[in-house]
Amino acid sequence: MGNAISCQPSSNKVQVTLLLFDLDDTLLGNEMNQFIPVYLQALAKRMAKVAAPDVLVRTLLNATRQMVENPSPDQTLEEKFDAAFYPSLGVLRQEVQGTIDTFYTEDFPKLRGLTQFRPEVVRVVEQVLSRGDQASIATNPLFPRTAILQRLSWAGLPAEQVPFAMIPSYENFHFAKPNPAYFAEYLGQLGWPKVPVVMVGNDVNADIDAARQLGLPVFWVTHDGASTWNGQGTLPPHGELTDLVSWMDRSSPQPFQTNFTTPAALMAVLRSTPAALATLCRKRNVDLESRPALGEWSPGEVLCHLRDVDAEVNLVRLKRVISERNPFLAGQETDPWADERQYCLQDGLQALADFTKVRLELLLLLESLPAEGWERRARHAIFGPTHLRELVNIITGHDILHVQQVYRAIQPQK
Repeated sequence: MGNAISCQPSSNKVQVTLLLFDLDDTLLGNEMNQFIPVYLQALAKRMAKVAAPDVLVRTLLNATRQMVENPSPDQTLEEKFDAAFYPSLGVLRQEVQGTIDTFYTEDFPKLRGLTQFRPEVVRVVEQVLSRGDQASIATNPLFPRTAILQRLSWAGLPAEQVPFAMIPSYENFHFAKPNPAYFAEYLGQLGWPKVPVVMVGNDVNADIDAARQLGLPVFWVTHDGASTWNGQGTLPPHGELTDLVSWMDRSSPQPFQTNFTTPAALMAVLRSTPAALATLCRKRNVDLESRPALGEWSPGEVLCHLRDVDAEVNLVRLKRVISERNPFLAGQETDPWADERQYCLQDGLQALADFTKVRLELLLLLESLPAEGWERRARHAIFGPTHLRELVNIITGHDILHVQQVYRAIQPQK
């Protein structure tokens, strides 16, 4: 790493764009098909006293698959990994944590030689920041934070010097690529920013197709002029990473619209809400009880509201639409429940746990629907003739508003 890159914006932009950058083979030259086998070999050698190399590698790959396939917001990827990895080896995590820590401090840095520093990457990130735009890391969070921070440093973008909006890792995320819920959780943890958002990455499946499923604009990073497209839909905007800023100038990305219409996007947002809230509300020193302003709910009251609305309104309505023919759905005023049920006296984290439980039931209900089930009709007292997909869209909009509310409320507590 040479001199620290300049992070000061040189212009006062009216419209800031948030760029989500993939890491491996986008910002850092790192062919994962070559990197991972060497990584596994090094870890197996370090943990040779714990398990035979073939057993450890097989167990690690299975635990990683559990993370990638995790559909549930009630466990972080770290928790999912731990449940699959350590019991299978017949050890407790605390018994081998020291060995793993040593691996990441002594052995992992030696893998740097498998990667390539790309000076043009640093220039592009510097250019993005100097324009007043935001840069954020959107790597697949399958590694501990230290492994991601080290690879950022290898790319010439050390986290202590570059003001990335967020750096995901398996400690603080519940979903992984290519699940579109990863991107919904990502935006949720950032408070669903009301700015243009663009995913920038090289992997067709994990970066481009998955982001597009949520409706995110994308820029596909290709190398050496290669642009053979084998992904979903039409060929997306693409080019070398050095083409990114000129493409932004030509295309003028618009603020991300959270009006989701496809079942895949709707399900991604529904999954992401309890996950993003769990990360936001479990940060150190977060106060869930204090109201940020007169007349506003505390984060804990918001969690109680989400719990009760899901249990007593959303789930009930969706069950009726699925089981009845064109049912009439009465409007329901739920805001008074905050005072009537004394949300301010309830445990916010318990409310979050209860909300997550109900949301899982709602997700299970929708997962069983055939494609035509999303078009089942209903009559709403306020919205008039509608269908199930529109009702779920209303739920996701309600989710997003309250995630934004919680995000704003906890910001001064950072």
